[in-house]
Amino acid sequence: MKGTKPHLREDNDALADNIAAPEWLDVHAREEWDRVMPVLTERRILTDADLGGLGNYCISIGRVRQMEELIQTEPEPEMMLKLIRVQGQAMASARQLAAEMGLTPVSRSRPAIREDGDQDSTPSPLDVG
Repeated sequence: MKGTKPHLREDNDALADNIAAPEWLDVHAREEWDRVMPVLTERRILTDADLGGLGNYCISIGRVRQMEELIQTEPEPEMMLKLIRVQGQAMASARQLAAEMGLTPVSRSRPAIREDGDQDSTPSPLDVG
């Protein structure tokens, strides 16, 4: 999908407190949850509805780390190639989800909250009068 992504804005329903990582996440995914949850709650953009996406992001990061551990110890080239493919897919998923949640340098560089009360003063080309 091409074009610009929407700006992240403070949400009135944003979570105010850090939520503990779900028990079902593996150790690597929990570490990532614990690392990013304070950042996201401080920005006031994360709501209850976003927790599934955050979980998926953390799972993807966890999978990247798991695959790296296996790759470093795998003696068989064929199995290593399979692990590298899985790791690449997890990296792509993590990168996409991170961008959606404002966890990348580019997504953080966008204005998080509009100063003008969310009113866009730019005239729409679709307005007919």
